Amino acid sequence: MSTPVRVVAFVAALAAAFAVAWGAGRVVGPVEAEPAPAAHDGMADPAHAGGDDHAGDDHDGHDGAVADATGLTAQTDGFTLDLADRELPAGRTRLAFRVLTSSGRPLLDYTREHEKDLHLVVVRRDLTGFQHVHPRLDRASGTWSVDVRLTPGVWRVIADLTPEGWDGITLADDVSVAGDYRPVALPDDDRTAEVGAYDVTLAGETAPGASTVLAASVERDGTPVSDLEPYLGAYGHLVAIRAGDLGYLHVHPEEGAPGPIDFATAFPTPGTYRLFLDFRHGGKVRTAAFTVVSGGAPSGDHDAEGGHEH
Repeated sequence: MSTPVRVVAFVAALAAAFAVAWGAGRVVGPVEAEPAPAAHDGMADPAHAGGDDHAGDDHDGHDGAVADATGLTAQTDGFTLDLADRELPAGRTRLAFRVLTSSGRPLLDYTREHEKDLHLVVVRRDLTGFQHVHPRLDRASGTWSVDVRLTPGVWRVIADLTPEGWDGITLADDVSVAGDYRPVALPDDDRTAEVGAYDVTLAGETAPGASTVLAASVERDGTPVSDLEPYLGAYGHLVAIRAGDLGYLHVHPEEGAPGPIDFATAFPTPGTYRLFLDFRHGGKVRTAAFTVVSGGAPSGDHDAEGGHEH
């Protein structure tokens, strides 16, 4: 077959194939993605709705896949933690930040969780100086701010929030504090803590890769405390942070009487974790700290300070 004839035959075949495909398309109809929720003013792009920051989270701690630690980056699902300053002075200082959407605008609308729109954790990278605070939002500028106490070193700022109409997300970034930095070594696996006159014990399985329930018991002068007071809608709040990368674990208090406090969680990987329990008694919030070594991993190189009172 001559070259001109081959070209004509090829063009004819191409045209026929196009006609068949066009006809099939009319019969089947266009293929469309599932509709995304409408974007809110100040929200991230709809393409990020239902993001996977908490994908696989087992909120009751009994079924489903074990989620990995969160809070490893300052940006996820189109939202960004924007710190006002990356260097702060030691002592009592003002920490300010914004949560930005993918359009660069401040996020203004949140779903309240445990009585607050946003929970902020600040902890030094050697897992000392833990503070669980609740900043205030200036809606005019979209800036959150709160006073914290910082010592020399690098501090992790962890924002736990739920944008309105979205899944919960965790954003984290570092700030530096100049001065004479003296790291403190983490203790070995330790499930008991003394906070003033209170003795707090943490019990439960801590094997990696499995959902578990941890029970926290509080005693005062050797007598079990049975009249703990609600704090942020629960009788206690537990934060777990993995040594090294400072991965943040979502720990969910289970409803019940103010005796031993049950928390559903999981240790996603072998390693050393520092756990901080906030509880209220006598009108004051106190924090007990524990070290958990999951999977028999060696302890970290830094020792966190003991419990403290707010």
